[in-house]
Formats: sequence, C-alpha cells, structure tokens
Amino acid sequence: MAEFADRVTLRVQAGHGGNGCASIHREKFKPLGGPDGGNGGRGGDVILEVDASCATLLDFHRRPVRRAGNGRQGEGSNRTGAAGEDLIIAVPNGTEVKTADGEVLADLLGVGTRFVAAAGGRGGLGNAALASPRRKAPGFALKGEPGEQDDLILELKTVADVGLVGFPNAGKSSLISAMSAARPKIANYPFTTLIPNLGVVEAGDVQFVVADVPGLIPGASEGRGLGHYFLRHVERCSTLVHVLDCATEEPGRDPVSDLAVIEEELARYGDATGAELLTRPRLVVLNKIDVPAARELADLVKPDFEERGYQVFEISAATGEGLRQLGFAMAALVAADRAARPPEEPAERVRVRVAVKAADEPGFEVVRLGESFLITGEKPRRWVQQTDFSNDEAVGYLADRLARLGVEEALAKAGAEAGAEVLIGEPDNAVVFDWEPAASMAGGSDRHAVRLPHGPRGTDPRL
Repeated sequence: MAEFADRVTLRVQAGHGGNGCASIHREKFKPLGGPDGGNGGRGGDVILEVDASCATLLDFHRRPVRRAGNGRQGEGSNRTGAAGEDLIIAVPNGTEVKTADGEVLADLLGVGTRFVAAAGGRGGLGNAALASPRRKAPGFALKGEPGEQDDLILELKTVADVGLVGFPNAGKSSLISAMSAARPKIANYPFTTLIPNLGVVEAGDVQFVVADVPGLIPGASEGRGLGHYFLRHVERCSTLVHVLDCATEEPGRDPVSDLAVIEEELARYGDATGAELLTRPRLVVLNKIDVPAARELADLVKPDFEERGYQVFEISAATGEGLRQLGFAMAALVAADRAARPPEEPAERVRVRVAVKAADEPGFEVVRLGESFLITGEKPRRWVQQTDFSNDEAVGYLADRLARLGVEEALAKAGAEAGAEVLIGEPDNAVVFDWEPAASMAGGSDRHAVRLPHGPRGTDPRL
C-alpha cells in the first residue's frame, strides 16, 4: 500500500444556500398579519488549512470528493435557517493549490494558513425581506444560491532547508540516516528511495530540515526516472547539497561528470518552472571515502571543485567521517538564509472569482447568437438561480430586477423583437425566455409598475 502522495486531484463542493420562506403571520384576530418568512441559511465553505500533523496528500487519493454542509431553509415567524457547516480540510505545509489548467490559486505556507477553496452559496431571502410599499405581502421567496464546485490540483512541495541531490545509489539516504533520526530504506541498488525523506539535523544552536530526494539521472528534467517527478521538493530548499559517489564502478561515471549532469538537469528544470535552483548556495559532498580507491579519487577532484568556487567535503556516511564539518557548513548557510527572510505569518486567503468592475460598467453583456440573444454577467446569472419559476410573482420580480439593471434597453438596442429567444447564463446551461417587451417594460421601473393591478399572491398580471 502507498504511504506517500504529493499530487492529487480534489473535487470540492461547497454547501448550497437554503431557500427563503414565503409565510404570512396568522394568529387570532390577525388573519393577515403581514409577511414573516425568514431567510435561508448560508451554505458551508470548503476550507484548506495547513496542519502540522499532516505530512502527505495520501488521504485525498482515498477520498477525492469533499462536500460542505448545506444551509437550512428559512421558516415562518422570521426565523432564519441554520448556516451549513464549513468543511475544514487539513493539508501539509507547502501545499500548492492549482486549477485544472495549471493556474496557481494559493501557496499554503505556515501552520494555520487557510484558503477558501469553494465558497458556500448565499441563502435566499424570505418574503419578509422582500416586502416593500409596492409589494406589501409577497407570495414568493428567493431560492438559495448553489455552492461553488471545482476540481483542484493539490501539489505538495516539501518544506525543507537543505536538499540532497545526486545520482541513484550515491548515498543520500545513508547520509540523512547518519546525520538525523530518519530511517529511510537503504539498499545496494539504484532507485531504492521512492519517496522524499525528511530528517531533522542539529549543528550547534541551529536546527534544520534535510530532504533526501530520489535520484536524478540524465534526462530527469524531461521526465526520465523519478527525478523530474520529485524535483518540486527541492524548490523550497534554501541550500542544495550535491552528493557524489566516489566509489561507483559504472562506466563513464566519475564525480566531475556526475556534477555536470546534475547541474544541467537542475538548470533545465529551473528554466521550465522558474525555480532558479542554480542561484542558491550549493555544497559538494564526495561520499564513500571509506573505500581506499574512493578516497584517492576524492583527493584528486577536490581541488578542481574548489577552483570553481564550491565548498567541498570528503565524507563517509558509513563511518561518520567528515559529517560534523558538513553539518556546521549546512547550518551556516541555513542561518544566513533565515536571517535574510521576513517571518512567515499564518494567513487566510479567499479565492477571488469575479473581476472587479468599474463603477460605470453595467454588470452584464448582451451577445447576439444568430436569432437568439445571450445575457451574461454575475447579477443576471445569480438572479436566475434565485428565482422559483413555478411562481409567477417570482418571475415578475425577476423581470423587474432585469429591467432596472438595463437589460430591456440593451436588448432593444441589440435588435431584439417581441418573441425573440433570450438566454441567461452559460450557453450550455442557460434559462430560455421568449421576450415580451411590452409586458416586461411595464415593470421596468417602480414609477410604471405601481400602476399595475395587483392579483392574488403568487401571481403577476403581466404573465
């Protein structure tokens, strides 16, 4: 069974808002005491929160769909429906949230940081809130809005200070095991490490996290081997350590060529992602010097690396030789990076879905589709969702709102005539009307609408 996951697809569904209530207050000697229908409750949000006890995204593989609670319907006597319960989902520190198209929505760093991945729908207004001098006793209420739904990509980028990179079987797992309490799987064959391993190292008064990343091979930045899949885990590391195998017996392999290949793959990955990995401090570790031939090779290539400006350490993860000096060198670079960074504070981020409009923008657009007319915009779409089309008075109220927004005039300017097909919403899921300008324009303003005769509740004389 898998024990680690660092990329998953998560479907989130926020709670729907509760419907408003259409109710008339009735008691002895007050048969028509006025409207008293309460508003519907707000739907619950789906919230991602960084939790220190969470280290992997594996749970989302098992349960890829998460839903928040729905709001309750309003009730009579002006009782508002209960709000839906928010769903708070724990994610590891360093989780990046993306859309299916790859747009980054949030980068969750710091325990307690929150991101509202899907906002709950607003509750519908009850008829008490809809009462006005023109409609003293509305016979309808607004429906609750549906909660947001989306498919999100969650990617975990390990939050570590130092990243160990190198060829498979170079001794990275042995090194992290020797320097920390981590106990990764160690064996004498390539690609023993299949998941990133973390270990906490102390050097003096500095404590830092070291990540052992699965081995790189030539072509890793293009998807070969496991390197490309796990290179994201070194993006957050402030320091990189090249672990070079001085005892390898593979033909064509030596520390100099290995370093060149690794740096090339890091450069290509940085060009593709903008991570700029080669601008960070890098140390060179010549490993396995407990083997006599490896010690001779390390002594031979060390001056060459030092001439290039690298700090070089000859070590043996098996015997512990050189690890103390390496640990203090890592700690010095980590401490310098921490001192240069501002402290991270937990934050709450809300996904912004609607662009900010200028004050003089109408808030909708009329698009001609052949003989039909499509009305797009946040307000018309939301108003249609709130309307109970089985209630003629509610449909009349929608017509009044659209007319006050200027939709009637815009349709006339666009060339719409009586009987024209009008769609509101997304083209593939729109509500379709047959436009009757005379009836609709009669309710276009309160000045004209007040002259209309009033019918029984739930009816509209224009329909």
